Amino acid sequence: MATVQLDPTAVARKSATRGLRPGTGIGGWVLRIALAIVFSFPLLFMFVSSLKPDQQIFGDLSSIAAFLPVGHLSLDNYGAVFDRVPAARFLVNSVGVSVVTVVLGVIINSMAAFALSRMRVRGKAVILTLIIATLIVPFETLALPLVWWVNQLPWLQFDGFNLTLTQGWLDTYRVQIVPFIANAFSVYLFHQYFESIPKELDEAARVDGASWFTIYRKVVMPLSGPAVATVAILTFLPAWNSYLWPLMVVQSEELRPVMIGVQYFFQLNVSWGQVMAYTSIITLPVVALFIAFQRAFVNSIASSGVKG
Repeated sequence: MATVQLDPTAVARKSATRGLRPGTGIGGWVLRIALAIVFSFPLLFMFVSSLKPDQQIFGDLSSIAAFLPVGHLSLDNYGAVFDRVPAARFLVNSVGVSVVTVVLGVIINSMAAFALSRMRVRGKAVILTLIIATLIVPFETLALPLVWWVNQLPWLQFDGFNLTLTQGWLDTYRVQIVPFIANAFSVYLFHQYFESIPKELDEAARVDGASWFTIYRKVVMPLSGPAVATVAILTFLPAWNSYLWPLMVVQSEELRPVMIGVQYFFQLNVSWGQVMAYTSIITLPVVALFIAFQRAFVNSIASSGVKG
């Protein structure tokens, strides 16, 4: 039986450097802190400016005071925001549209990815390639044809006890949700993450008599928390930040999302303090969502990149 000779010097060197990865030293932390400070400047300026009157905002632009809560500070701009636009209604609309889009998007896209990853589907590699290929088509190219299509779609309208068939989805909540449920990148991300889950779990469940839907619901999805969190974030962001599409298909003020409200502040007299206050309000949900799911987000992206 052959023996393996170990070099004590090499073993000691490997043990000494074990756990040291690029970017984990003092220089790496200094670089991270510096980048965090640089990228936080716009958010800091926005929030600090929301507490100042317009004259002070422009007066502080030439100094570091633009990023510091100094001078005459108040919450007057926040109160003026709700007086100038129906901000509460816009927030409710955006929250509702974004949450429904995220929930339905996670379900639909994960089921599609599960079928392509775990089930025996003929030509699934070609199907996945075609799905990914749709990412190269910009939304602006599809916007006008999509407006025509949604205006032709039927819908069952309930009016008391009467049920009527109407045509056209314009100026509704569903036109802001349904076109964005299916997402090629979400399918790809779920597919890559599902590939990292051992398929022996499927075989064991099948032996116990589980159906494919049971495997999806009780085996695969409970192990896919990071992927779910990542898809939720990546679906929530465009739904929350949607501007062009609602501008094209929504006319009623009571149905408009928060991004449409920005244009209200550029009519007649522009108050930059109120603009900063409004943008601070609509930015907080996004920042809170990312902070809550940042660990799962990073884990999912790392797993998808390594396993892909």
